[in-house]
Amino acid sequence: MDDRLTGMMLPARLAIVVPTFNERRNVPLLVELVAKALADIPWEIVFVDDDSPDETADAVRALALADPRVRIIQRYGRRGLSSACVEGILATAAPYVAIMDADLQHDETVLRAMYERIGQGDVDLVVGSRYIAGGGMGDWSEGRQKMSRFATKLALRLTRTPISDPMSGFMMMRRDAFMRSLPHLSTMGFKILLDITASAPVPLRVAEVPYIFRTRQHGESKLDSLVLWEYLQLLMDKLVGHIVPVRFLSFAMVGGLGVVVHFAVLTLLFKLLDQSFGLSQTVATLVAISSNFFLNNMFTYRDKRLVGWGLARGWVSFNLVCAFGAAANVGVADWLFSQRSYWALSALAGITVSVVWNYVMSALFTWQKRR
Repeated sequence: MDDRLTGMMLPARLAIVVPTFNERRNVPLLVELVAKALADIPWEIVFVDDDSPDETADAVRALALADPRVRIIQRYGRRGLSSACVEGILATAAPYVAIMDADLQHDETVLRAMYERIGQGDVDLVVGSRYIAGGGMGDWSEGRQKMSRFATKLALRLTRTPISDPMSGFMMMRRDAFMRSLPHLSTMGFKILLDITASAPVPLRVAEVPYIFRTRQHGESKLDSLVLWEYLQLLMDKLVGHIVPVRFLSFAMVGGLGVVVHFAVLTLLFKLLDQSFGLSQTVATLVAISSNFFLNNMFTYRDKRLVGWGLARGWVSFNLVCAFGAAANVGVADWLFSQRSYWALSALAGITVSVVWNYVMSALFTWQKRR
């Protein structure tokens, strides 16, 4: 019996969790490279696919029929790199788990060094670092490198764990260490390492090994211009998430921008274009509500964002929710004012009620998970 078949029969000591979205062409290459890098180590690879349009999950299933070390979790109706990593880790029994990308930018040959280092028993986490001797950023532009270094400085202020590359997406950890962080994870955005280290009840023992960030093999990067917003959301969640949900803060911030939009449209129509106040107020309200809807869809509910007909249904739903919220605003404020409350406090109470109503009801009816 050859070594490959022997490895298949042994329980996996190491599970490599790989989140995917439109990586059909890369997954067979990654499996082949991992098999070569870990030839004498009992391993399995768990792909967690967010229902890729290019049928990545089907490509993984085809590989799994030939190699039982290959596994697939296909998610439907939800997205997110960090949450995918968590589900992948929870789906394996291996005592050691690694996380890496499917785009071949992480050097799979470093997995052996990580495994040997964590096997010594004196660390909880081994991080693949681009910022220690022997590591590198590959062909990243100077601007992207500066942004990465800035994000790294922010991360180091939050975590209690000294890591040269807290933004790394390439790591290996002990299962028991992960389970200690699990109850406090945010699973927001794409920086799972930062989430794990910041969520640990006691600082993790960390070692680092160098690697050079490589060029993507196939496909396009999934990181768009809003990843910085997701990163800031994660930082805010770790700082104040135990007091108030970060999603609510984002919703309230968008609402504040909506007030600015409302008055801008009202001023334009009523003061500059000499339209009636009633018409100007109606148009300003509709524009502000629509502005809030699209901004919340882009930022607050980025992981559940609506597209196509869902976007149209969501807009109608959001308008109905806000109509009831406006009625609640007026009702509460008017009642408090009738009870001899100061007018400004009455108005503030009405606004607070409407914001909370709009947030809760839109979460339930506008950005609910649809099957």
